[in-house]
Amino acid sequence: MKEFKQLGAYGLVIQDDKILLIKKLGGPYDGKLDLPGGTIEFCERPEEALKREMKEEVGIEVVDYQLFDADSVAFEWQFKKDILLKVHHTGVFFKVLNYNNKIKKEVKVDGVNDDSLGAEFFDINKLSKKELSAIAIMELEKLGYKLN
Repeated sequence: MKEFKQLGAYGLVIQDDKILLIKKLGGPYDGKLDLPGGTIEFCERPEEALKREMKEEVGIEVVDYQLFDADSVAFEWQFKKDILLKVHHTGVFFKVLNYNNKIKKEVKVDGVNDDSLGAEFFDINKLSKKELSAIAIMELEKLGYKLN
């Protein structure tokens, strides 16, 4: 079985029991709701990746943040009809405490939106595990939320 490794920085934006999520386009979480964030680029610090990814995916400028967690999940992903991948997804998770700009439901950088169909706030108490990415489930449960 082939392996797929992902290392990313992700933002937890929670207001009044609502969390900011993106709808994924492509990859192992295709069609799922996921935490905004993404790949830590070569020589980039996790905090820098957080700020860049939040601007790219949801249009906000992160002003204040706090490290919350670093953890990983592993699962199998049917990449193509004949290719099964073992995914190891590691994330550095930050609580976003303050930001500038309004959340944009659809964000494009240089005319491109590579892996998100838009962002919006979702009522955490109405979310179910089947609609969430593995990392979103893990972090919401660590925050004390019970998911269906």
